[in-house]
Amino acid sequence: MQVLIVNQEEVPRFLPMDECVGAMEEVLATLTRGQAILPLRSILWLPEKVGGFGLMPAALLPERVVGVKAITFFPGNEGTELDTHQGAVLLFEAERGRLLAILDATSITAIRTAAVSGVATKLLAREDAGDLAILGSGVQARTHLEAMRIARKIRRVRVASKDFGRAKAFAERESKKHAISVEPVSSAREAVTGADIICTCTSSREPVLSGEWISPGAHINAVGSSVPSARELDTAAVKRSRLYVDRRESTVNEAGDFLIAKREGVIDDDHIVGEIGEVLIGRLEGRRSPEEVTLFKSLGIAVEDVASARHIYEKAKKSGTGRFLDFGGSRHAND
Repeated sequence: MQVLIVNQEEVPRFLPMDECVGAMEEVLATLTRGQAILPLRSILWLPEKVGGFGLMPAALLPERVVGVKAITFFPGNEGTELDTHQGAVLLFEAERGRLLAILDATSITAIRTAAVSGVATKLLAREDAGDLAILGSGVQARTHLEAMRIARKIRRVRVASKDFGRAKAFAERESKKHAISVEPVSSAREAVTGADIICTCTSSREPVLSGEWISPGAHINAVGSSVPSARELDTAAVKRSRLYVDRRESTVNEAGDFLIAKREGVIDDDHIVGEIGEVLIGRLEGRRSPEEVTLFKSLGIAVEDVASARHIYEKAKKSGTGRFLDFGGSRHAND
């Protein structure tokens, strides 16, 4: 059995951001149409929650594939030589169960998360939006800058981080890479004041974005928190926003940005307008006015990983440039 192996450096070559945005549009629409199977993620927490191990399975029925992302999350890795998220995505065909590919999950997660935010920004941000604020200076900050430049014509970028030195290094590196001016600022409030696109890409467990700082008409992509006990937005920010999600069931079980505000009695489940996929297929209205604040709460769901893995597999097979290795799965003659 030939299995495709794709490492961390190879993933971006097979999954450039513009192609991933298109793939995410397709798979979110597939999910909304009921053509995917998506259980909630399972997380094993290590003692004192120094790290976690997550399993995220999904099946895409039209494409006849099933897969799982097995990933660790160690927030203490931030700022070190290791990523906070590490693991693998396994892709299988759903007719006879053959393993098709083993792919690095760190790169896939970095790209597909930002690509989904790109989809949400295309759907929800004002057409003239172009003043971007990024909170955080890590991997997701980098990929979100790339995705936002695909979604809208970005004319100004400010970045804030808890470590100003990291924000400054990010700004210098990304300014050169994209031939644009990225301005490091000393506070989140300074970054978001006047911004009409805000991306929160931090590992913070406490709010980094206050509702009183958000300008009318802004769109927010909140991507950093994926557990019930942590949030990047305060309650006021969530309350004043028209809230869209990647998946409703995941949000009401896993999204601290939503759940903490709900526990405080400020909002209820009806505060969720709907899923991004519903906007994509025309079932749900997006932005209604230039002044309203829209919020996309991204948890990251397994259909996105499986769709990314399938895109990479099909591209590698078609181009003949991937590394296919003999792996196993055949039945021995005497068995």
